[in-house]
Amino acid sequence: MSSAKLAAAVCAVVLVSCAHAAATTGLLGDVLDRPALKSPIAAKKLLLSVALAGDRLVAVGPRGHIVVSTDAGATWQQSEVPVSSDLTAVHFPSPKTGWAVGHDGVVLATKDGGTTWTKQLDGRDVNELVLADILAKLAADPESTLLQGLAAEAERNKEQGPDKPFLDVWFEDDTTGFVVGAYGLLLRTTDGGQTWQSWFDRADNPRLMSLYSIRPAAGTLYIAGEAGTVLRLDPAAERFVAVPVDYAGSMFGVTDAGDAVLVHGLRGNAFRSADGGATWTKLDTKLPAAIVGGTTVAPRTIVLADQGGRLAVSKDGGLNFSLIPMQRHVPLTSIANAGAGRLAGTGPFGVMVVAPDAPR
Repeated sequence: MSSAKLAAAVCAVVLVSCAHAAATTGLLGDVLDRPALKSPIAAKKLLLSVALAGDRLVAVGPRGHIVVSTDAGATWQQSEVPVSSDLTAVHFPSPKTGWAVGHDGVVLATKDGGTTWTKQLDGRDVNELVLADILAKLAADPESTLLQGLAAEAERNKEQGPDKPFLDVWFEDDTTGFVVGAYGLLLRTTDGGQTWQSWFDRADNPRLMSLYSIRPAAGTLYIAGEAGTVLRLDPAAERFVAVPVDYAGSMFGVTDAGDAVLVHGLRGNAFRSADGGATWTKLDTKLPAAIVGGTTVAPRTIVLADQGGRLAVSKDGGLNFSLIPMQRHVPLTSIANAGAGRLAGTGPFGVMVVAPDAPR
């Protein structure tokens, strides 16, 4: 397989709501109830997301694999995970407490820096939770066409089983956070995941576009999604409102530029807003392929990565970008700040940790 085709295949795992490897509803029950198998090469195979947890790196990927490094990526240990579902994203609001999400509606939590994990939700719980919430609201407002449509969608989701993936997770602190996913899935917790509330109807997303990323930027929380979907949290209304971008392609990420927000996605497209999404400026990222991640490494210094393994840096808050010279390009699925001037990227061969400013 050519590197371009490999990159596209890797990216598709993360960004497309595709059929799970289990392929049948019967097997989905197995992966939700079967712990991830241990593998000596778990850290050297496809991984989809990585996060910094204090002085640790924690990465997640297919078949429930989670690996942890305490030495900046030199060595890795596989974690104890209670499911075998594919995992798509991981986030740590503090060094010990973190969450991971993935296919089949899985939400996992850790309190020991990623060594062991517990399951907080799966698609079976999510389908019941969302349907019950919508039906309760519909009973109070039976004439609402919005709630009628959402109730029908929730009923279909329940009939289809626990097959909808979560695609990103973000926590403000150890108690309050969100998970987002395919077909408009949106849940919130304020008690560290002991209970979850459906926000299915609290987003300006009438076509139920898939939601790929949720991150804070410029003091506000944003969601980026399918077909140009960009949403901004209105805290007073407890609702995500649409902030339209003049672009119909999917947006896969949100990056904080300090005084502005960047959203980015297909074909190297990225847009910047310094006024809360009222207006957007298209950026020249110098990246030709889908941007799979972005991270802030210092005040006003941002690095974006595309699926072909190219890195672009901006040192002026996202106004201008230049390519970072690399000895070789390896397909990437995500990128994160690894601390101490390093970047960590996931891809088909595990996690790559690099120091972009180091002599080559």
